[in-house]
Amino acid sequence: MAVVVRHQSPPEHVCSAFGAHPAELEPLPGGTVWRCGDIVVKPVADKSRAVWSARALEQIDAPGLRIARPVRASDGRWIVAGWAANKYVPGTPEHRADETVLAAVKLHQATARLSRPSFLATRDDPEGIADRVAWGELEVPLEETRGGRWFEVLAGARRPVKLPDQVVHGDLLASVVYSGKAAPGIVDFVPYYRPAEWGAAVVAVDAIAWGGADIQLLHRWAHLPEWPQLLLRAILFRLAAHALNPRSTRAALDGLRAAAREVSELV
Repeated sequence: MAVVVRHQSPPEHVCSAFGAHPAELEPLPGGTVWRCGDIVVKPVADKSRAVWSARALEQIDAPGLRIARPVRASDGRWIVAGWAANKYVPGTPEHRADETVLAAVKLHQATARLSRPSFLATRDDPEGIADRVAWGELEVPLEETRGGRWFEVLAGARRPVKLPDQVVHGDLLASVVYSGKAAPGIVDFVPYYRPAEWGAAVVAVDAIAWGGADIQLLHRWAHLPEWPQLLLRAILFRLAAHALNPRSTRAALDGLRAAAREVSELV
């Protein structure tokens, strides 16, 4: 018999603190994020990141994008009892690869002046480690059958990238929603400190691996600086993260292998 997992809804005092009415709560896809009118309430897994993201998203100006602006509690806090809130941005995820790459370019023009988050230096989750491994700043063993073999094959093609680092979104494809002809909506921020175009390269690699895009996507954005090397860092990042994450799946690896083959033709 299947086990049904019920995710806990935010407590009444949390909803009230953010100006939401508990009786109007409805779960959004995934079951951990809750909408109440024009407010979205979500659990906080990393307090440092949540506070940084709220402050960053409050101040950035990104023309051509709809940003899910953070909402303060009635007492001014960003987090109440392990929950944070933001304005609801209508839309659903869609396979609009080129539009999402363009959204990355626009977003990273807006984040260029943000300071590097201090917590990035101590990240020890699979993605944080994979980021440093992909850029040759750290060496850890990667299981061959979980992506390590492709990583080993491609890593030798790395060359120095002479672009400035800045705050970038490292998981934008999973954080963008679309609603008809409205501008792309950014509903979450996953910060890294790398060249701006690397964020666009991660979008392109993810779209090839899991979003149904074809290799022409990579060619259409080849005018971006250092594009082949940034695509290489992006696929190395995803391969390392897959190898390091115990919850990664065979289907996800199949997509990464397909993306790795396409990137290998360009470097």
